[in-house]
Parts: sequence; C-alpha cells; structure tokens
Amino acid sequence: MSQSRILVIYAHRRPAASRVNKAMVQAAASLPNVTVHDLMARYPDYRIDVEAEQQLLREHDVIVLQFPFYWYSTPAILKEWQDAVLAYGFAYGSNGDKLRGKKLLVATTTGGPGEAYQAGGYNQYTLSELLRPLQATANLAGMAYQPVFSTSGVIGMDDAALDKVATAYHQRLAAL
Repeated sequence: MSQSRILVIYAHRRPAASRVNKAMVQAAASLPNVTVHDLMARYPDYRIDVEAEQQLLREHDVIVLQFPFYWYSTPAILKEWQDAVLAYGFAYGSNGDKLRGKKLLVATTTGGPGEAYQAGGYNQYTLSELLRPLQATANLAGMAYQPVFSTSGVIGMDDAALDKVATAYHQRLAAL
C-alpha cells in the first residue's frame, strides 16, 4: 500500500511571526509524501488561481488546513480560498464529487490556553464546537473529517514544548 499524498494548506497572516506554526510547517515538510502550500506566499494579493488549487486538491489524498485560530475562525486568506476553490460542481452539488473520500484534517493553534476552550471557560465553547463550520464543509464535500490537531497556549511557549508540538504533528501526519 502506498503512502497517502498529503497537502498542507497553510494560512497565516504573518507567517514569519509564528514560531509554532513555522515549526509545524517544517515538521510537515520533512515528510516525503507531504506538499506544503503557503497561501499567503502564493497569493499575497488574495487572487486565488482556482484551477491550480483544484488540481492540487485532486492530486492529494489528505487535505490539511493549518492555521492560527483568529477571532473564532480561519484567517481571511483561507476563507477566500474556500469560497473560490470549493465551488459548486467541484466540491459539492451536481458532479461536485472531486473531494469525496479524501480526508480533511484541521491543524490549528490558539494563543490562549486549552481550558479557555470549554463550556464555562473564557471562550464559552469548545474548540470542536467553534470549528464546526469546517466539519460541515467536509461533510458537504463527502470528506472524512479527522480529529482536530490543536495546540493551545502558544504565546510564550518554550523551546521544549515547541519541539513536542512539532514532533507530535510530524507523527500525526506520518500516520495518515
């Protein structure tokens, strides 16, 4: 059995400013079956090449959306990507079966601590609840939604914790 081809769609407003996401991207890129696709590097003007993006999706078995969790949502570049690329007739609707059967993994980071993302916590909701629109997107496209890879409390994370996150992410992708 061959390894799954994994596409990491990386979305970050300021990728150079993120130690944790940068370490995660490096860990992912070290795997031979992983393609890392940095949306801000590719589309600083937010003009998405829909055909090229759809072709990338066709060529991979697993799609990973990696991003920092901003204001209970994805960064704007990822939302623009979704709106443009996951079109009717491609991702859903009549003949919209191009993603059916592929896996979707959300890999996200939060500045706040994990306990802030629970009922009664600072943010009132779990991270799983707040990411529900991405799960609904996977369902609509016929994708298999994978358990979320999340890292909380990234603000001020020390090097040892950073290494653990990068190793865990590497292992998670390698197991897909």
